[in-house]
Amino acid sequence: MSHEKSMKRKVLRAIILGSIALVVLLGAAWQEQAQDNKAPYPNMAPLEQYLISDRNAEIALARSAAPPSISHDATVMVLGRHGYETAVEGKNGFVCVVERAWTSSFDSPEFWNPKNRSPLCLNPPAARTVLPITLMRTKFVLAGKSKDEIQKSVKAAIENKELPALDPGGMTYMMSRQGYLNDSAGHWHPHLMFYVPLTDSMTWGAGMPGSPVLLNPHFNGAPEPVTEFMIPVRKWSDGTPDLPTEH
Repeated sequence: MSHEKSMKRKVLRAIILGSIALVVLLGAAWQEQAQDNKAPYPNMAPLEQYLISDRNAEIALARSAAPPSISHDATVMVLGRHGYETAVEGKNGFVCVVERAWTSSFDSPEFWNPKNRSPLCLNPPAARTVLPITLMRTKFVLAGKSKDEIQKSVKAAIENKELPALDPGGMTYMMSRQGYLNDSAGHWHPHLMFYVPLTDSMTWGAGMPGSPVLLNPHFNGAPEPVTEFMIPVRKWSDGTPDLPTEH
């Protein structure tokens, strides 16, 4: 009888140990999957994936951010291997550019998404004082810095007053239906963006029920001392209506 009890204990122990091993294995697999879902783009892709080989196509995409009455006479910048460069000299003070994913918030899982194409047309105040943030981030990216290093470098530049203070009235048109903002939203909705010194979102009622104003978290003191509000509009830059989507 004692031998039978001993065998039962051994079998029970084997079952318990096997169950523990299975739980550990499943837990590790779940954790790995969760990490993959959280960071689908953990590092910068090869630079070629961020560049647009057809220069004229990038110019057209940048201009699609705003109605032709504005973008036609705007300066247009395109991304090259050494940073953004002026492709077309404008005459109305606006600057149109296609931003890449590294202008998003530093905690965004799509910070290095090479598919991102974000056409913007910045008005003169924003071109003078917000565009330099994009140009600086891009400079650090092309210098081969990691995301953490870029954030620290931008923070140091702000502390050393290497970036200009915001001009009043800075805003941007983001009305291109050809853009690709991220994997979940696609080109999202046409909208306008407004920049103010770092402030509480409630100063504009952003995100409140019934309010058309939204908060874009991609600056907001982390580290840039800028708060960016967004207001969706009804039409794309080509005049076609923004129809409801699944997003």
